[in-house]
Amino acid sequence: MAPIGVGSTLPDGQLAWFDESDQLQQVSIHSLAAGKKVILFGVPGAFTPTCSMQHVPGFVTQSEELKAKGVDEILLLSVNDPFVMKAWAKSFPDNKHVKFLADGSGTYTKALGLELDLSEKGLGLRSRRFALLADDLKVTVANIEEGGQFTISGAEEILKAL
Repeated sequence: MAPIGVGSTLPDGQLAWFDESDQLQQVSIHSLAAGKKVILFGVPGAFTPTCSMQHVPGFVTQSEELKAKGVDEILLLSVNDPFVMKAWAKSFPDNKHVKFLADGSGTYTKALGLELDLSEKGLGLRSRRFALLADDLKVTVANIEEGGQFTISGAEEILKAL
């Protein structure tokens, strides 16, 4: 399947996350994104070096600026179980706006056409690194990285597009 791109509609899908009350929830992307301007960004894995030291911190530290430019939701997607995502979220105590969403089986990642097979490295199916900006479910920016790069999917690039 071709990766999602500009002009595409975000597919719906169920993801897991721990809410503000520390309760495990199943949430649909459409319930989070319909009628809103959202950033959906994906990373290959929780607690991995580039993801933890560069990609996620950029969105956490620039979340207020992103919100000031009209972003309603900042959604982080990773092919990890919800308990790992919960622990990872807690490693960012300054985070106020990024929702850490778990795609445990990679079903939603596959629906986006953004799966990455890292089996040869012992990591199994993961997500490519990406950042999407969507307005009422329509993708307006699709910054999808090649290989192991981190050049176009950071918060700075999304800020430039707003």
